[in-house]
Amino acid sequence: MTKIANKENYKNRVIDALVDRYLKTFGAICIEGPKWCGKTWTSSYHSNSEFLVGNPDNNFQNRSLAELSPSLVLEGNVPRLIDEWQEVPPLWDAVRYMVDKRDKKGQFILTGSSTPKRKGILHSGAGRIGKLHMRPMSLYESGESSGNISLFDICHNKIIPTITGDADLRNIANYIVKGGWPGNLNIPIKDASILPKSYINAILDDDIKRIDNKKYDISKMRLLLRSLARNESTSATNKKLLNDIKEVDDETVDNDTIANYLDIFNRLFLIDNQQPFSSNIRSKVRIKQAEKRHFCDPSLVCALLDATPDILINDLKTFGFLFEAMCERDLKIYAESFDANLYHYQDYANNEIDAIIELSNGNWCAFEIKLGVNQIEKAASSLIYIRDKIKKDGGRVPSVLCVICGMTNSAYIRTDGVIVVPITALKN
Repeated sequence: MTKIANKENYKNRVIDALVDRYLKTFGAICIEGPKWCGKTWTSSYHSNSEFLVGNPDNNFQNRSLAELSPSLVLEGNVPRLIDEWQEVPPLWDAVRYMVDKRDKKGQFILTGSSTPKRKGILHSGAGRIGKLHMRPMSLYESGESSGNISLFDICHNKIIPTITGDADLRNIANYIVKGGWPGNLNIPIKDASILPKSYINAILDDDIKRIDNKKYDISKMRLLLRSLARNESTSATNKKLLNDIKEVDDETVDNDTIANYLDIFNRLFLIDNQQPFSSNIRSKVRIKQAEKRHFCDPSLVCALLDATPDILINDLKTFGFLFEAMCERDLKIYAESFDANLYHYQDYANNEIDAIIELSNGNWCAFEIKLGVNQIEKAASSLIYIRDKIKKDGGRVPSVLCVICGMTNSAYIRTDGVIVVPITALKN
């Protein structure tokens, strides 16, 4: 059988090392994430046989076979890929049962671009099926970052000052509009928005209808998506989204509908919000618990708002929000590769830190994200101010302060100890 992934042409992903680790740890793994981000290719690369539930050959014979006999489709060389398992939810329990029966590691790789509700799934799979979240490509994976500077090294204060080369504002705008989609790698920038716009339409025209076998008001879903796009990289509440729809689109959507639609977008991995920093820093500072709004890729924001590179360059405020979103997408990918997690910080005194990476040992690192070199000084001062305030209040201070910049041509350490690094030189 010809496999989907050609190992000679496969483009390495940051998640590859985690896939290998998880296959040695669990009987099966499940790689979840948005459509078109490369889950099937990566899973095929790591597998020795494949079963594609969504294969349309012979009137979708594979799906019919999986529905008739879930255990039968699990037969094959291991690790065996079961692609888009959520189309036939009983496959989950069949895999869990077979993992128990065989009592061996690395038996199956499941992929899913949506999360079904628990109906029809008898067992959580805890201890048998390890879950990994895959995202669109980071700049390092797509070849837009040199990878001269490691985020792991930054988080452990091991950075070596390096000249990284001139940055280009238009290139950064292009990266945002094109997004991290493998299918967009070799597409001219004038056509780069076609794929993310098609992604939105595919979600609304097809995936939404199948996720619960229910009918939804697609026009209202699109209104909510546009509101989320206008509030990208902010901690806008559901009420703010509701008011935004009313003020900008002159339409009305109720609170329950918004909550329901957001849950669906989450289950389709369309949105990928940044959680608030929840670690106990033992400080008197009260920390807000609002999520920061993000799509799974900033190109989707551009698609919803019809934002081209030229429009971004002429609207630096919007450009800044989307640059932050792109950097935080990459930081999530890089941080998770070494068992760290990404958060954001916001207290009731309106002090904010764009990104926080919490390490497995409990240390945390604070990052400000700025597009222009002229913003570095203010960002560094803000980080130092918040660190000193936490220290004064008896809290646990960040072990690293760093400014990620779009336009700087070098990675260096300032005299105040704040690290500065360009996003186009970063890797995991």
